[in-house]
Amino acid sequence: MDEYIDVATEEGLLTGKSELKSVIHKKGLYHHTSHVWFYTSKKEILLAQRSAQKVICPLLWDVSVAGHIDAGETPKEGAVREVKEEIGVAVSKKDLISIGIFECFQSYDNGITDNEFHNTFITELKVPVSELVPQEGEVEAFKLVSFDGFQHLIDTIGDNSNHFVASNKSYYEFVLQKIVETVN
Repeated sequence: MDEYIDVATEEGLLTGKSELKSVIHKKGLYHHTSHVWFYTSKKEILLAQRSAQKVICPLLWDVSVAGHIDAGETPKEGAVREVKEEIGVAVSKKDLISIGIFECFQSYDNGITDNEFHNTFITELKVPVSELVPQEGEVEAFKLVSFDGFQHLIDTIGDNSNHFVASNKSYYEFVLQKIVETVN
């Protein structure tokens, strides 16, 4: 889907202009996304496998929910919408704990330049994984990994494990730290 997204400056400030997502990626314009990492009371983290249809990193296991913030949306509004669309769960803005905004500037062989600011939230998953509904074209599957298992995935980045983007290692470490602090 080619939705309109607000354009940001190199520092992440909104410019007041919006553009189609396809144009933003083609021109490498800066923009914002929302990331939501779900954890459980059993000290697990929900990973989502990106759809085989995705242009960037198909079939990679990654963040529970992620998506572009539509033009005019706040990061939390975008996060709430993306959670409902991608996994079929309703969360409220008050459920989301903000842990920061992270720069992710990457270019891909397919011509996409993705200059994103990940507005990152954590929240507790309060339904069984079996009740999650993957959005077709976005998500293939879900799985829960223990905190130790998540750390192992971070430690083995680059070992052809089909998890995580190597350049985001410090981001994953920070997310794990914040989730562990929240649960403990």
